[in-house]
Amino acid sequence: MTRTITVGLDGSAESRAAAEWAAREARLLGLPLKLVHVWEPVPEPMAQAPLPSAETQAHWTERIPREAAAGLRLRHPGLDVTTEQLSGHPADVLASAAKDAELLVLGSRGLSGISGFMVGSVGLSVVAHAERPVVLVRTGEQASDEHEMDPVGIPSAATAFRPVVLGLGIESPDEELIGFAFAAAARRGTSLRVVHGWNPPPYYAYGLASDLELHGELARRETTALTEVLAPWRKKHPDVEVTEESRYGTPGNHLVDAAREASLVVVGRRIRRSPFGAHIGPVTHTVLHHSAAPVAVVPHS
Repeated sequence: MTRTITVGLDGSAESRAAAEWAAREARLLGLPLKLVHVWEPVPEPMAQAPLPSAETQAHWTERIPREAAAGLRLRHPGLDVTTEQLSGHPADVLASAAKDAELLVLGSRGLSGISGFMVGSVGLSVVAHAERPVVLVRTGEQASDEHEMDPVGIPSAATAFRPVVLGLGIESPDEELIGFAFAAAARRGTSLRVVHGWNPPPYYAYGLASDLELHGELARRETTALTEVLAPWRKKHPDVEVTEESRYGTPGNHLVDAAREASLVVVGRRIRRSPFGAHIGPVTHTVLHHSAAPVAVVPHS
């Protein structure tokens, strides 16, 4: 079965931005786009209150994906766009919809015009439980935001893509996460910037500030380890230019800084089977809330 690029669509500005990003990604991947609209049944106590008729509700819930699909087909000629209406709790339904998707794309409100997400409870829950990659796209995201400025400093979608940024821990690097980032950079024809943040073990920390030699040794060790992790991937993807950054300090902060000049930020999430809580990890949590670029969260074992 052909996988799709699937979007959670509710008619909001953030979901429309997500749908536009997903359409562009579907074109890059050569895959169909599916718009999923989730209708949440009215709770029983509210069902007794005067509400629009079932026919009226059905009209509006059908209109949202139908009109969105028509607009996407006009703006992206030749793109295969389908719609699907489902009912239930949005977080559960969208996490389930992700199982058959290449990517699930969701929108998120921006904290400002420059950077930052406001990731709601539905988005966090989907990211925490989906077992396929989930991309969060900020309201107002434009195609030109992912590209370099043109020669006179004007935003343009006709210029080269900005780099893809990968946040990578080297203790147990996951192949699916690394492969996703290399593939994203390759289909954009851009470079891959790998950012690794490290902190010393607790028993080193107290003396590190005063021991520059020890700090240098730890930094060289981390840099060497990162290079070794990436060496086989460089051979697999010789056309992707790779830059490596092994930096002392909080990984999430380094990634947020790198996101300002990125077309996409890729981070990982370790899969946990517990049904309780949003298990996304502190680094991914920081990036989700503060990245200026779209964020892809890749689950891995």
